[in-house]
Amino acid sequence: MGAATLGVIPAVSAKTETPSGGASFPTKDYDWTKHQWGFGVDATKCIGCLRCVEACKTENEVPRNAHQFRTWVERYVYLEGEKAVRIDSQQDPVNIQASGSEKEFRFANRYKDAKVEKAFFVPKLCNHCAHPACVQVCPVGATYKTEDGVVLIDHDYCIGCRYCVQACPYGARYFDEEKGVSDKCTWCYHRITKGLEPACVEVCPVGARVFGDQKDKQSPISLFIRNNRVQVLRPESGNAPNVFYVGIDKEVN
Repeated sequence: MGAATLGVIPAVSAKTETPSGGASFPTKDYDWTKHQWGFGVDATKCIGCLRCVEACKTENEVPRNAHQFRTWVERYVYLEGEKAVRIDSQQDPVNIQASGSEKEFRFANRYKDAKVEKAFFVPKLCNHCAHPACVQVCPVGATYKTEDGVVLIDHDYCIGCRYCVQACPYGARYFDEEKGVSDKCTWCYHRITKGLEPACVEVCPVGARVFGDQKDKQSPISLFIRNNRVQVLRPESGNAPNVFYVGIDKEVN
C-alpha cells in the first residue's frame, strides 16, 4: 500500500500485527492511551467501485471468496412503482466475476433496463463498538477491546466457538474454516499504530471513508462528526458503534 498518513502519530519501526490477524499489540513506541479511533462513511460519495474491498483482502490476506470479508459494500436501489428497497452486495453471485484463478468483485448492471428512482452504496465493516457484544460472549477472552477503541481478536486464544459471529448485530465477523478462528476488520491496526490510514481509506478515490483520532478535535473523523448529521447503525442494540454514517436511509441497518 502507499504511505498516506494520519498526521497525528509518530511512525514506529516494528510491526504491530500479523496481516492475517493474530495477536495485535502496540509496540513500546505507541501509547494507546493517547488515542481514540473512529471511522466515518459518507454514503453520498460512495460509487461502489469496491477498491476498498480489494485493498482490504490484499492488505490483510483475507481469502478471495464470496463469503469472507472484513469490509463489504451494499447497494440499495429503489425502482419506480416498488415500495420495498432492493439490496444486494458484492457477495451476491451475480456480482462476482472470474479473473484467472482469482475472483473479481463488482456490481453487475442488473438494473440497466429498469426505471431507478434512487440508488446508493453503503460500505460496511466492524463498528468497533464501545460496548461490543462480541467481547461479552467470548468465553476465553480472545476478542478484546483496546484502550484506543479498537476491537481485536487474538487468534492464539480463539477456540473457534463462533459465539462472537452470532452475537455481532452487524454481521461483521466470519469464521475462517481453514484456520479455525473467527476474523473481522481491525481498522488495519498494524497500519494505524504506525501513523498510516486503514487500507480501505487510503484507496478510496472519492473520500467516502474517513478515519482519525477522536481525541484530536481537528482530525478528519472529528471534523466529519462535527460538520455532519451523522447516524450509527442499530443504535437500539446498545453496542454504541464507532462507525458514523452520512447519507443513509432508514432501511440501512
